[in-house]
Amino acid sequence: MLFSSCGENKTSTEQTATSTQDSTATAAADTSTASTGSKPVKPAGAAPAWAPNMAPEMQTVIEKLTSLSGPTPPEEQTPAQVRKAPSPTDATMAVMKDFGIPSPPSPLDTMSKEVAPGVKARIYTPRGAQGPLPVVVYYHGGGWVIANLDTYDPSVRALAEKTNAIFVSVAYRQGPEHKFPTAHNDSFAAYQWVLKNAASIKGDPKRVAVAGESAGGNLAAAVCMMARDKGVMQPKYQLLVYPIAGYNLNTPSYLAHTKSKPLNKPFMAWFFQHYLRTPADGKNPLIDLVHAPNLKGLAPATVIGAGIDPLMSEGKTYADKLQAAGVPVNYKLYDNVTHEFFGMGAVVPQAREAEDLAASDLKAALNK
Repeated sequence: MLFSSCGENKTSTEQTATSTQDSTATAAADTSTASTGSKPVKPAGAAPAWAPNMAPEMQTVIEKLTSLSGPTPPEEQTPAQVRKAPSPTDATMAVMKDFGIPSPPSPLDTMSKEVAPGVKARIYTPRGAQGPLPVVVYYHGGGWVIANLDTYDPSVRALAEKTNAIFVSVAYRQGPEHKFPTAHNDSFAAYQWVLKNAASIKGDPKRVAVAGESAGGNLAAAVCMMARDKGVMQPKYQLLVYPIAGYNLNTPSYLAHTKSKPLNKPFMAWFFQHYLRTPADGKNPLIDLVHAPNLKGLAPATVIGAGIDPLMSEGKTYADKLQAAGVPVNYKLYDNVTHEFFGMGAVVPQAREAEDLAASDLKAALNK
């Protein structure tokens, strides 16, 4: 995900330790069910003109995000400024507070590991796990520029709890400080680390999947391509949640969502500007997935789309092209929600449905 970015003003355990236990890194937006004692989540105003059919719970989060954010759009700010801005995760947590939705305790232990030079990861392990458990290498969103492990902690916790798998959430290096292909190379290095070291974290090296949201979905897909092309074991499965899959900012969904929140066409152009070295990088198959010359031999996939999202068209196109290349694909579009909805399971019903679908598909593939 992208603007759900931020949170870079927070201190993460992965920034302070190489291998330390940390059971407290819990985001309040985490979990898959809202409390029955909470008030119904209802928006304060009418749906915005850019999304007249938005689900009410989703609209409530967007209203809160708008109220927390200043008047200056993110694409008119510097990466340092946007990294400190309120994120969709922050907005979701604020909505939970407003409507009395508690965050249940999470039955996961976490620790931080350096998995490659300059690359750390937060490892989520089901509490009391004996192993060997399947492992999912997870890549967060943020347009390869913003966001961090804390921003996407709710998504990872929800999936780890539902799959009973170990999740390795990767803090890859970001632009503009580290341009393309740094994040992609870091992501592949983290995947290779997991294959070689799974046993040391109670994992099964023969049951490893990849997953990611937005830019992270792009990275997960790219890791599958890189593994195939470099003769490394292909992941058992790939979960791609509204992935960045192209470099064409004039697809039907881009043109339909020039003003949407938290992601729109101008903001997406901003991400490309800060991560890519030159526009030519946008044509690289690791960025422009939909035009990759060869999609054969890649891991089976679940591709999840959001209806109010400039990335919707390319995500569906990529799912179709994977299927045409002989890759089994389960594609699901959630119509009335925006980009970044996936980790909002505590508030948004469609997010709970998407988390359940993703976890079910991952679990089925990893337990074969």
